[in-house]
Amino acid sequence: MDAAPPRTVPRSPRAEATRQRILDAALAEFAARGLAGARVDDIALRSGANKRMLYAYFGSKEDLWLTVLETAYEAKRAEERALHVGDLPPADAMARLVRFNLRYTARHPEFVSLLNQENIHRAAYLSRSERVRAMYSPLLGTLSDVLARGAAAGVFRQGVDPMQAYVTIVAIGHFYVANMHTLSTIFGTELGAEPALEAREAHCVEVVLGWLRP
Repeated sequence: MDAAPPRTVPRSPRAEATRQRILDAALAEFAARGLAGARVDDIALRSGANKRMLYAYFGSKEDLWLTVLETAYEAKRAEERALHVGDLPPADAMARLVRFNLRYTARHPEFVSLLNQENIHRAAYLSRSERVRAMYSPLLGTLSDVLARGAAAGVFRQGVDPMQAYVTIVAIGHFYVANMHTLSTIFGTELGAEPALEAREAHCVEVVLGWLRP
């Protein structure tokens, strides 16, 4: 691997635009080819920047991979925060969170690809990120509040672990999208079509709310 010079922080709008182009190009290359298969030359070519600039802004290819991961997680959390589930009745809040996670995953197959690749690496790069861990503490706090309000209102059972609840919510959507092509082939139906997504969405909401019922 080429040696990477110390990273610099873009200061001008033009420099920031170049940095964003590199990030966008890296996301596309990493999602398509993974960390091992993506080449810095191809990322630079796709972004219209040169390798020197890429290394100046991000360091090594591995550092760029981690930045892409962090940015992808941050984008999802930003949309999750915009749901304002704390302002909704508990059952509505939970249903909105379930729908969002399925639909977000379906809209962003590149996010699925990045997570699958990072799991192949056993989260070796994500484990370096304090930034991502910090994003999820407020989420679990919000979910804890929804669960507590639901239990107090008698619509949710007591003692639900918010982390387990969130993992379940994410999993039932992520598995569907991550395996959409194989499942569509096996069952002979296009699971990415809107009617199929609507059916899956309704099923996911029913499963989660049924599990939470006292």
